[in-house]
Amino acid sequence: MADDENRGRKLQVANSRPEDSGRGLAHVPRAIMAALALNEGDVVEIVGKRATPARAVYPYPEDEGLEILRIDGLQRANAGVGSGDFVEIRRAQSKAATRVVFAPAQANFRLQGSAMALKRTFFGRPLAQGDTVATVGQQRVGEMPAEVARHLRAPAYALQEIRLAVLSASPKGIVHIDENTEIELRTEYEEAGDSRRADVTYDDIGGMGPTIDQLREMVELPLRYPELFQRLGVDPPKGVLLHGPPGTGKTRLARAVANESDATFLLINGPEIMGSAYGESEKRLREVFAEANKNAPSIIFIDEIDSIAPKRGQVSGEVEKRLVAQLLTLMDGLEARANVVVIAATNRPDAIDEALRRPGRFDREIVVGVPDDRGRREILGIHTRGMPLDEAVDLEELARTTYGFVGADLAALTREAAIEAVRRIMPRLDLSEGTIPPDVLDTLSVTRDDFLEALKRVQPSAMREVMVQKPTVRWEDVGGLDYAQMRLREGVELPMKEPQAFRRMGIRPAKGFLLYGPPGTGKTLLAKAVAREAEANFIATKSSDLLSKWYGESEQQIARLFARARQVAPCVIFIDELDSLVPARGGGLGEPQATERVVNTILAEMDGLEEMQSVVVIGATNRPNLIDPALLRPGRFDELVYVGVPDAEGRLRILRIQTAKMPLDADVDLRGIAERAERYTGADLEDVVRRAGLIALRESRDATTVTMAHFEAALAESRATVTPEMETEYQAMSSRLKQDAVAIQPIGFIAPGMLQPRGQKG
Repeated sequence: MADDENRGRKLQVANSRPEDSGRGLAHVPRAIMAALALNEGDVVEIVGKRATPARAVYPYPEDEGLEILRIDGLQRANAGVGSGDFVEIRRAQSKAATRVVFAPAQANFRLQGSAMALKRTFFGRPLAQGDTVATVGQQRVGEMPAEVARHLRAPAYALQEIRLAVLSASPKGIVHIDENTEIELRTEYEEAGDSRRADVTYDDIGGMGPTIDQLREMVELPLRYPELFQRLGVDPPKGVLLHGPPGTGKTRLARAVANESDATFLLINGPEIMGSAYGESEKRLREVFAEANKNAPSIIFIDEIDSIAPKRGQVSGEVEKRLVAQLLTLMDGLEARANVVVIAATNRPDAIDEALRRPGRFDREIVVGVPDDRGRREILGIHTRGMPLDEAVDLEELARTTYGFVGADLAALTREAAIEAVRRIMPRLDLSEGTIPPDVLDTLSVTRDDFLEALKRVQPSAMREVMVQKPTVRWEDVGGLDYAQMRLREGVELPMKEPQAFRRMGIRPAKGFLLYGPPGTGKTLLAKAVAREAEANFIATKSSDLLSKWYGESEQQIARLFARARQVAPCVIFIDELDSLVPARGGGLGEPQATERVVNTILAEMDGLEEMQSVVVIGATNRPNLIDPALLRPGRFDELVYVGVPDAEGRLRILRIQTAKMPLDADVDLRGIAERAERYTGADLEDVVRRAGLIALRESRDATTVTMAHFEAALAESRATVTPEMETEYQAMSSRLKQDAVAIQPIGFIAPGMLQPRGQKG
């Protein structure tokens, strides 16, 4: 049995979960654990091109029965293997270390800190010379001795994960740190002879599972296994173009692929390649490609490629044209089996010369989009790995509320939250001493309030140009609009929160909603509430933002608006006063017909909405009869929702919402006020409440309550916006829209109580 335990087993490597990164854990199949007589927490040796130690733990629930070994990116780099490779795993013993020397694992990085803090962080952790380790808090696993588990606490550098190289460890082999180990911390980076670069791995990239898979098969596979393509008799891919909004992690992804492939990484920053002398730019480009060929396998990464390879027909400079031609020649001249891959990144793919975007040059274009809920949770987990988080911090909640945030925004959010935590302990610091007392560091933690404060300062970068605000209105803030609220909940909130229900029924969600009704009834408030409750981004715009006197500019603005909405989906586009933007075509005699071109553009964009999931257009208007009828058919504005004057119960609910923070006297009868405020809209009732408060202050600046007399005076001063004639007009308008709906669409939505069977006369 002892021989069986020592012999080792072959297993295929897979990535561990991001939250386990840097903790030195290996998730081993139960059958292998039994065969090697391992308990949770025992030390194992993972042997690839190098050998590295880890603590064995049981597999994830979804891996039960699978013959895979899940380890993190640092361990893969330490073992010299990539995901999908086979390694040998065997039982090992660790000896108490007498001396361990650490240094920063990243170049151009100076480190100042306490060696005692490192001893606390890595206490009991198995290490080997040449390994790269991270200062993240460890987890207690299995039957670890209590004296070991006692030290598995916060990381050494409280608010940041630091990667360290183990320069030397005595005695040789696998060691662990105990109370008697001498720790030395070098302040500057030192190149270790046999270590592999591990500054960025797949574990440091969140929310990109499918993108990583696509990139691996296009880049990592041909670099590491070129014989596969030789056997199939095809040329491996030469280039991949990554495009998406800024801050989504395109550059980081390219670095991770280079590290995981163990390839030479050569970076070309677009503007840096430009030279002042004739032919200098092309020469620099040729030198980079020559170096890549010499050091193959290698990855050439061209960041902001649109700056050095713009469309030749749209630039006047000869330098740019020659540079594009040189890049085309170099990519065509790449030897099919030279083990060189070009990765380019841009957030303006349409600005690149079209000759580059064909197979044989950039063989595949991969979109790196804005992360969804799960992706944001992964990214937050990565950026808070080195943080001592308070128990009240819920990363799931943060992920839900940070819709529209890309990776760079979430990194900024965690940094701002950390600064808030530091700001809290500033009064306890004596800056003249130059060092921070250990007891202060030990109490340092990042709380939920720190993150909430940080959220006020960090805006999603993809939305900066167009986002007015992140909605704060909830359904409970909307009163008297039950019918419209129900329609929006089932048409917007349901498909965004539970898209699988629509797929199960084989139907598509509505693309657009038209809210129409008298002024002040709460159409804008409804749009904000549905965006907030559906946890979607909210782009609010008006016709003055989109219309321009310059020919073609209005259509470009609308195209940009819809393109941005696609990038930050799920998203609600709200267009207020829609009638001024898309009036009925054919009536603009003598005008430059800008609005007619705008109508055509919106029709085309909304017909294209089917390809972009989770984007809904909500329009609001007081004059629906002026809107071009082509917009009111299914596939554009699917549902016409009448937002009318609230009834007595609705008015009571609105008054309760408006007076929630008002100190009311016991004699105030809100129901009586609601019954007397016939035809008052939500805006009118808000005005009544405001006037009552002002009248109370007018009587006495020290007033503490608002009485019924103040409301009586306010009612006398105010009036209903909607007159009986207006109500009659809107009733007739609803009937006409309903008849149009019967003629051009299967279902039309009109005022409550006016819904009748199809074809029946009103």
